[in-house]
Amino acid sequence: MFISVLELFKIGIGPSSSHTMGPMLAANSFINEINNYLEDNNEPEKLYLRCILKGSLAFTGKGHNTDNAIVLGLNKYTSRSLIDKDIGKLISKLCKQTSIQVNNKIKIQFIKDEDIIFDYENIPKIHPNTMEFELYDVNKNIILQKTYYSIGGGFINTKDDMINLVAPLKMEKTISCSYGFEDASSMLEMSKNYKLSIADMKRKNELEFMSEKSLNKGLDEIWYLMKASLLSGLSEDGILPGSLEVKRRAKNIHIQLENNPKDAQLHDWLSAYAMAVNEENAMGHSVVTAPTNGAAGVIPAILYYLYKHENINHEQIRDFLLTASAIGSIIKHKSSISGAEVGCQGEVGSASAMGAAGLCAIKGGSVNQIENAAEIALEHHLGLTCDPVGGLVQVPCIERNAFGALKAYLASSLALRNEGDHFMPLDSCIKAMKQTGLEMSHKLKETSLGGLAVSYTEC
Repeated sequence: MFISVLELFKIGIGPSSSHTMGPMLAANSFINEINNYLEDNNEPEKLYLRCILKGSLAFTGKGHNTDNAIVLGLNKYTSRSLIDKDIGKLISKLCKQTSIQVNNKIKIQFIKDEDIIFDYENIPKIHPNTMEFELYDVNKNIILQKTYYSIGGGFINTKDDMINLVAPLKMEKTISCSYGFEDASSMLEMSKNYKLSIADMKRKNELEFMSEKSLNKGLDEIWYLMKASLLSGLSEDGILPGSLEVKRRAKNIHIQLENNPKDAQLHDWLSAYAMAVNEENAMGHSVVTAPTNGAAGVIPAILYYLYKHENINHEQIRDFLLTASAIGSIIKHKSSISGAEVGCQGEVGSASAMGAAGLCAIKGGSVNQIENAAEIALEHHLGLTCDPVGGLVQVPCIERNAFGALKAYLASSLALRNEGDHFMPLDSCIKAMKQTGLEMSHKLKETSLGGLAVSYTEC
C-alpha cells in the first residue's frame, strides 16, 4: 500500500476536502468525459447538464459550498488554479451564467439553482458522499451518466473503483515500493530489520515514483502553503460566512499572546495557530489537506510552533511530513479519514495521530515511540462525532483542531517518557475507529441531523 505524501497533503480550498474539493474534482472530471464523448459522437446541438447530490453531500452541501464547488469544477477550475483568485467574486460571476463551455465549439445549458439537485430522500448505499452527473438532450434522454464518490481528503472514486477495490481508495501496491508496508506492525518490523526510520522508508518509497528534487520541492511547497494559510488567519478578523455569524478569534488571541508572552503557554500558541488555519478554511480560502480540510489546522499548528519557538530546520520539517504521511496513509488504507464515513474521529483524530507521530520523530523518538504516540492521539479521539452546526465547518470544527493539536503534543510527550512498549497497538486502534464509525448513526456523520447541530437548533 502506497499513498504519496504529496497526495495526502495537497492544496485545497475551504471549507471541506470531501464536500468542496472532491465535488469540484468530480465536476472537472465529468466535463472532460463530456468533451471526450462529444469528440467521438454526433449529438444534438441542444444539450443539458445536471448534478444530483446525495447523502451527506445533500444534507450539508449548502453549508460546505458543494454547489459552488461544482460550478467551479464544471468551469475547469482546480484548487491550485484558485490560490491567488478572489473566489467569492469568481463564483458570483460563474453562477450568473446559464451554460458551460465544454470546448471552443460546444456549450451546454446549466443553471446552478435548477440543475444542482439536493436529494434528501434516497440514501446512497455505496458511500455517503455520492454525486451523479447526467448529460441529456431536449427530450430528457440521458446521453452520458457518471457517479462519483468523494471519499475524504479530496480523493474521488467512480462506481467501478468502489466495486473493484478492497478499500475505497486508489493506491500503488506495496510490491512497487522498496519499503512498502500495509499496516503499523509491518512498518515497525521493516524499520527494525533495515535499521531505517519511518521518514527514511517513506522517502525511499517516494523516490520510486519521483526525483529527489521533485519530492523536496513538493514537501517545501506543502510547508510554505501551510505557513501561509496560518499567517493569513492570524492577520484577519471579522465574521465568518454563513448564518451563524461566528467571529474570527485567532488574530485577537495571538495579539494577546504576543503582548504578554511571559504568560503564554504552549496550549495558547497551539490553539491560536490551529484556529487561524481553520478560520481560513471556513472562509473558503486556500489550505492544505492535512489529511482533510476539516482537520487542516492540527499539523500546521504543531509545525509552526516548532519552527517559530523551537527553531527546527527544513530537513526536520520534511521528516515530520514524511512520518506523518506514513501514519495517515495507514489510517486511510485501513479505515477512513472521511467525517461522512466515520465521524470526526477520522478527520481530527487522524490529523492528531499524524501530528503526534511527526512530532515524536523529530524529538528523537524511536519507531516504537512514534507508533505509540500516534496510537495515543487516535485512541483519545475514538467516538468523536461529526455534527457541524448549520452544516458549516465552524462550530465545533475550528476549536476541535486546537484540541487535536494539543492532544498530539500530549501523546508525543507521553510516548517519549516511555520506552515504546505499550498495551494497545496502533493497528488495533485503527480497527476500533473503523468499527466505531460503522456503528455510528448517520445522523452523527456530517449530515447535521444530530449531536450539536440539533441541540443548537432546539435552543
